[in-house]
Amino acid sequence: MDIVIAGGHGRVAMLLHPLLVGRGHKVRGLIRDPGQAGDLAAVGAEPVLCDLELMGDIAEPVGPAHAVIFAAGAGPGSDAARKRAMDRDGAIKLMAAAKANGIRRFLMISTFHADQPRGSEIFQAYMRAKAEADAALRESGLDYTIIRPGRLTDAPGTGGIELAPRLKGADVPRADVAALLAACLDDTRAMGRQWEVTGGNTPIADAIAQAIDQAGA
Repeated sequence: MDIVIAGGHGRVAMLLHPLLVGRGHKVRGLIRDPGQAGDLAAVGAEPVLCDLELMGDIAEPVGPAHAVIFAAGAGPGSDAARKRAMDRDGAIKLMAAAKANGIRRFLMISTFHADQPRGSEIFQAYMRAKAEADAALRESGLDYTIIRPGRLTDAPGTGGIELAPRLKGADVPRADVAALLAACLDDTRAMGRQWEVTGGNTPIADAIAQAIDQAGA
């Protein structure tokens, strides 16, 4: 498959690129800083310059593809306005580009319990932005998978997770989130699903199968 990842230099994306390339996929990563291009090339992804905040229409840089993944985010230290501009509006721009380019498959990295804003005013703005982006994707008509991770860490991946529509809070390594996204991309049963994920002991493929079985479909 030809896959485009928004937020191509993010920490999850940089772990995801080599996994997808290793599965035989062609990967393009959207970045806004030309200085990041070498990092993407080093892990097998083609860098594409695209500023999700400044560009109104991103269909051209996204181009033709079989799937897109939204892994972008405003990041720590950004204010509420930028969180809306990136975490909500950036995702919606990618949905519009996918539709314009005939791309059906859309994977979203969201956040844990996004529908229950908590914490500081800025963090609540971030969660609302994520929840609104998730809602827009569910209503988009695209073949979506929404992944809502617990607190992301840089611990080594274990290959074991817990996966369900709703979970209690816990950490999850970014490496395991990347592996989950790669697995969902190759599993059509993951379409139309929204799951929370934390660290756990269930192998990723088994966790996906169990979550689908528990949903009764």
